[in-house]
Amino acid sequence: MVRIGYHNSHEQFAPARLLSCARIAQEAGFTCASASDHFHPWSTVEQGQSGFVWSWLGAAMEATQLDFRSVSCPGWRYHPAILAQAGATLSTMYPERLWMTLGSGQLLNEGIAGVNWPAKDERNAHLKECVDVIRALWSGETVTHRGRIVVEEAKLYTRPETPPLIIGAAVSEATARWCGSWADALITVGSADREPVRRVIEAFREGGGEGKPVCIQAKIAWDETHDAARDGAFREWRTNILCGDVPWEIRTPQQFEDATEHVRPDDVAGAVLISDSLEEHAERLNDFVEMGAAEIYVHNVASNQEAFLEAFGADVLPHFGQGSR
Repeated sequence: MVRIGYHNSHEQFAPARLLSCARIAQEAGFTCASASDHFHPWSTVEQGQSGFVWSWLGAAMEATQLDFRSVSCPGWRYHPAILAQAGATLSTMYPERLWMTLGSGQLLNEGIAGVNWPAKDERNAHLKECVDVIRALWSGETVTHRGRIVVEEAKLYTRPETPPLIIGAAVSEATARWCGSWADALITVGSADREPVRRVIEAFREGGGEGKPVCIQAKIAWDETHDAARDGAFREWRTNILCGDVPWEIRTPQQFEDATEHVRPDDVAGAVLISDSLEEHAERLNDFVEMGAAEIYVHNVASNQEAFLEAFGADVLPHFGQGSR
């Protein structure tokens, strides 16, 4: 049975509020959760948060029984040995409740390390080296590696019996196919258009991911009226509708704001399912179930988090055998 989770958007909301929302999500019937890892928000005007997810995850895993999935980029802000240590510590304290999503990153967050930002193929190769180091450390090896990243005589002494799964993050078919060759699972973004999601999942399976879990972060905006949902999506998420390689190449929140200055509320509908109908949202989540999703993390991009959690718990989650009813 599919699991429906709540996405904790750390670039949008303060850590204390998200901790409260994680508790509400559990009470509402969500069974898992994902959490973004940003140094910068997409927008300083409407968002303006950047809580440190690895501090927050310890608090959230203690405060709830939810399983958590992080989203991080190793090798720039984070040395992979440090991410390996973070994942190992949480998995020792909260066994088998953490999966780590690893991706090739974006300049918005990794640029603070003074990165000469490389092309996508080089970022992928960099990521794979980091993944290999992390897995070796989790297996108890003493690791020395001198390549795109450097590790000298590193060994983790606190390790869980079962290490976290490593989820590969992909929004393109090419990246998803590559992730199929090494990742334990896939996560991709589910937007208003279903077909790109289907193609990404198929590419992952073709690349070696057959039988591995598929996770989808569903981008939605819900409110009591369609206009309120549309306006909420526009206020919070208009900086995220850029296409192609652009979102991974922009350095600052101000540049995202400048690049989307002419976006209008109706333009956001291509990237976010905007609707006041809980039934419509349930139908869209079911579309992802039919594609084979094992877990779906619902990201309500609007600001009404508490009302959304209660409404989905009452009227959407029961469609999937979860919820507060």
